Parts: sequence; structure tokens; C-alpha cells
Amino acid sequence: MTSSQMPLLRIDQVAKSFGKTRAVDGVSLDIKENEFFALLGPSGCGKTTLLRMLAGFETLDGGKILISGKDISPLPPEKRPLNLMFQSYALFPHMSVRQNLNYGLEMERLPRKTIRRRVDETLASTDLTTLADRKPDQLSGGQKQRVALARALVKRPRVLLLDEPLGALDKKLRERMQLELKRLQHEAGITFIIVTHDQEEALVMADRMAILKDGKLLQAGTPEQIYEEPADRFVANFIGIMNFLDGEIDGTHTFVVDGSRHRVSVKHGPRKAVLAVRPEHVSITESADGLGVIITDVAYHGLDRVLHARTSSSGQALQLRLSAAEGQKYATGQAIKLAFNADKCRIY
Repeated sequence: MTSSQMPLLRIDQVAKSFGKTRAVDGVSLDIKENEFFALLGPSGCGKTTLLRMLAGFETLDGGKILISGKDISPLPPEKRPLNLMFQSYALFPHMSVRQNLNYGLEMERLPRKTIRRRVDETLASTDLTTLADRKPDQLSGGQKQRVALARALVKRPRVLLLDEPLGALDKKLRERMQLELKRLQHEAGITFIIVTHDQEEALVMADRMAILKDGKLLQAGTPEQIYEEPADRFVANFIGIMNFLDGEIDGTHTFVVDGSRHRVSVKHGPRKAVLAVRPEHVSITESADGLGVIITDVAYHGLDRVLHARTSSSGQALQLRLSAAEGQKYATGQAIKLAFNADKCRIY
């Protein structure tokens, strides 16, 4: 493998246990240079433990962590070309914004001119120049978040690790900072690895993402790959909204649910199966072969309406998403027929 093909960061069969609990169980990942990578999963899945092992705050029970082919596993945190930004921000309350940024560079004993130039550049890129002389208690939550990010960026790490960095922000500010983080990552040219439990946050920001559960890696790929082609039922259920319908495959690319037959891309022998399909890939049909359902609720979401329904025969719940105007035609208690986009269905 040439240096141009080599991943910046290679996580190779990394493992960590706490007592009898296997927090990280043989995880392997390759992360590219200048990539925005998200570690995603439910509480207790091992994502924060993995991040702390990358930073050097947890020792490995097995495996290796390599940067540009060099094993950094034995190195202490301060010797690694990575920087960890904590959710709490951990700003020095008695220092100004500028002094908070200066501190790490002064510890490296860099020349005063170099410190001044790098801090000025970082303040400008994070829109903090006018706040440089303020103390943390004079800043809003969003401003504190940017200071913590700037303090991490000013050290110019090859990899920046972020542990739930937006968790303390309200919804509107959180959404704005998601785009801000993506912009800063692109401009700084630094690899970002973010830990989050927020699926939407990962879908918005990440170039690629990994789903973890019980310490194991279930799937890694682009947001589009994981959303459209989930590897298993857990991933399908964890990312976005997914309908699951019990039925069976009859061996001719046909899924049968409640006596209604639907073409699917996967061919199996006769067996019980589960069809998974996103609400946006369910449509209303006039065909007699459609799946009969009764609408149980119509939820208005601004640009669209989500119809909640149950199958007429077995009472299985599902959702479909329509435009606001189209959804206005339907009401609770109405009987309709549904069809599925065969190419978008998954069979488990």
C-alpha cells in the first residue's frame, strides 16, 4: 500500500474491557485524511470508550491504533497528534478567550510571534476576534462551544476528537453549529472524529459514519449507504424511521403480507421474513393488490404530512410520508391501499 492509499488513522482489532463488561470488542476502522467521521450508537455501545482510547486516556486490552502507519498505542496523550474536545468545554474561567487559546501553545514553548499569529488566525476562522478579551462567564453557550473548538484547533492536531460537542446546546443553536463545525473542518483541513448518539446530527455532518452496539462495529459507510442499505435490523431501526412488516418470501421475488403480494429485489425460498421500508418509499395505490390499511393518525410536519396506519388484517403499524398538500386529502379512520418501492425494500 502506498502512502497516498494508506489511511491516516487505522484502528486495528481494538478491544477494551471493564471487569466482565466488554466495552469495545475487536473494532477495526480506517479513517481517511481530512475526513469528518462519526461514531454513532446507543448509550453504552462503546463509542466514548473508543474515543478515549484514541486520545490515550484509556489503555488498550488488545489491538493497535496507527497514524500514517505508526503505532501510537503506547504513547501518552500529550505525545499523540490528536486533540480531544470535551462536551463540558473545560475552559479556564479566570482566563480570557485569547488566554485560553494561548495556554496550550505556551505549554509547547512556541515563540511568542508564532503563538500570536496562530491564535489570531484561529480567532478569525471561528468568528471570535471581537470576543478575544472576554471571560467564559461573559459568553453564551454557542460562543463557549466555539472557544473550546478554537482552543483545540489552534494546536493544529492531525486528528480532532469531539465527544458529544453539541450536547449542551438548544435545538436551534445545535443545528446552526452542526453546519459551522462542518465548515470549520473543511477550512482547517483536519480529520474530525465525532461521537454522538444523535442520528440526524451524524447524517448532516459526517462524510462517513460507523454504527456500534455492545462494543461491536455493525456497519461503516457513508450516511447514504447506512440510511439506504442498513446491514441489519438494528441499524435499520436505529437510523431514521423504518417500517417493519412481518410476512414471507414465496421464492419469486414476492413478499406476502396479509395476503397482499409485493415485488422485492431479493429472492429467497419460502420462509418467514421481515420487510423493511422507509416511509418515503411507501405510496398510495389504486391497485387491488395493494396492502390494505386504516389510517390511525395524520401528523403535520410543515413541509410534509406523515400518515400513521395499521394493516387491516393483522394490525401491523407503519408510516408513510407525503407532501403537505397531498397528505391533506387523507383523514383518520380512512381505508387506503399501499405499495412499496421494490428497489428500496430490505428483507431481514
